Formats: sequence, C-alpha cells, structure tokens
Amino acid sequence: MKKAKYISVWIVTAGLLVACGDNNEQAINENENANINSPGEENLNNQNTGTANSEENNNSNELNENTDNNQNETNENINEQDNENINEQDNELNDENVNNEEDKEPLYQIENNVTVRPIDEAPEEVVLLTIDDAPDNYGVEMAEILHDMDAGAIFFVNGHFLQNEEGEQQLKDIYELGFEIGNHTMTHQNLSDLSEEEQYEEIVQLNDLVEDIIGERPRFFRAPFGVNTDYSKQLMEEEEMQWMNWSYGYDYFEEYMEAEALEEIMVETEHLGNGANLLMHDREFTKDALRGIVEGLRDKGYEIVDPDKIK
Repeated sequence: MKKAKYISVWIVTAGLLVACGDNNEQAINENENANINSPGEENLNNQNTGTANSEENNNSNELNENTDNNQNETNENINEQDNENINEQDNELNDENVNNEEDKEPLYQIENNVTVRPIDEAPEEVVLLTIDDAPDNYGVEMAEILHDMDAGAIFFVNGHFLQNEEGEQQLKDIYELGFEIGNHTMTHQNLSDLSEEEQYEEIVQLNDLVEDIIGERPRFFRAPFGVNTDYSKQLMEEEEMQWMNWSYGYDYFEEYMEAEALEEIMVETEHLGNGANLLMHDREFTKDALRGIVEGLRDKGYEIVDPDKIK
C-alpha cells in the first residue's frame, strides 16, 4: 500500500514535468511565430530606416543646394568684381589715352621760322632755349642743369661729334634726360657753299644717324650760321621738319665769353620778349651761366617752353 502510494506520487510528478515541458515548448513556438508573423513591426522598422535614409538624403540635397547657391553667389560676386575692375581699368586707360593725346597736342608753332607763338590760348610769355654744336664737351652737363631746373630745350647736334662711342653715348644721355634733338648738319658747313647733293648728305645723313642712335628722327633743323637755301627748305618739307633761326644769342661774341657777362646780357637784352628764340652753344662759360640765365628769365615772368609742345 505504501509502495503504491509512492508510485502514484511519481506518476503525478512525471505528469507535471511533462506538462511544464509542453507549455515551455508552446511558449517558445508562440514567440517564434509571433516574431515570424509580425509584419507590422518589421514594416515599422523598415519605415523608420527609410525615413532616416530619406531625411539623410534630404539633408544631403539641401546641403548640396546650399553649396551650389553659395558657389553661384560667390561666382556672381567674383564676376561682378571682375567686371568692375575691368571697367575701372578701361576707364583709367581711356583717361590715360585722352591725357596722352592732350599732352601730344601742340600748343605752339614757329612763326616766321624764329618766334614761338601760341596756336590757341596757350600762355604767350614763353621763351625757347636752344643749344647748338652739341654734344661737344659740355652738352651733357648743360642738359643735367636744365633737367634739374625742369627747363626744356632743343639740342641742335652736329654729326662730326657722333662718330665714336663717346659721342653717341653723350647724345643718348641728353635724349634720355628728356630733351629734343635737332639737326645742325653733319659737318657745320655753310649750305650756300654746297651743291644740292652735298646739302642732302649734310641734312638727311644726320637724320639717319640720329635715328640710328636714339630711335627718333629730328623734327627741327637749324642751318649753320643761319644760312638756309631754297633746296634746304625743300628738304624740310620732304623730311617733315621745321627749320628755325634765332631771336638773339651772345656767347659767340668775345665780350660775352665769360659766365657773368653772358648771364646778364641774355636776361637784360632788349631783344627779350614773348616767344623769343634764344641761341646758346656747347661751351664751358655758357654752361656756367646757364642756371642764372634760366632763373633770370623766370624772374622776369617768362616760362621756358617745352619743345614737345611746339608743332
């Protein structure tokens, strides 16, 4: 009886264990089925993932759009700035060209082949300085003095001073200081004593030589001793040159061959007046008087005309 009781207890216990095992397996199966058969949750997860990706794409697109807009604005600003710079440069260039054209416009002309006269309303109280027989010994020093005083002049040169490197360099120095180079013939002969062929060589050969040295042909001609011929005047037209003589000069007279006397007469002479054409030479005492002459002329109210302004 006691044994049967124990057997019954074992059977009940075993049944309970089996029942518990079945319940656990069923729970596991239900959970698995729940995981397999829950499309809503999976879709929700997928939807969340898609939403996140969509938001990321939208943010990326917005970033690209903003970048493109910023780049376009930057490009527009650069283009506007470039256009402004180009317009400013064009305006400056145009103004410079206008100023250059105005600077090149002649204000004076040589009247009667001697006197400087205004073409329109340029100042009348001017004089022209000219230095003949250059570059001999003092031409460069005279040019430096005049350059230091901001006074223009025409240096009428002779070809026989340009037959070596020293003479060529002196001519370059005078020219590079900003002075007009004029033609005073090759060998300083009286043109009335020469044939037309010889006159041609005296004048045109020097034009060619000067051009070879400084790259520019002379615009002005002064005949030695002031003696011009019909043929030399014809050559002036052919060479498009202006010939000129002078109003007065004194440094070839013995009594004025020293600086103080020359300085005084060049400023106090009765021949001084508006448009006077002053003749001087490449000589030591003239060089020494030059600064005082320019100062004296200015003290009397005369401006030293720039040969660039002469037609």
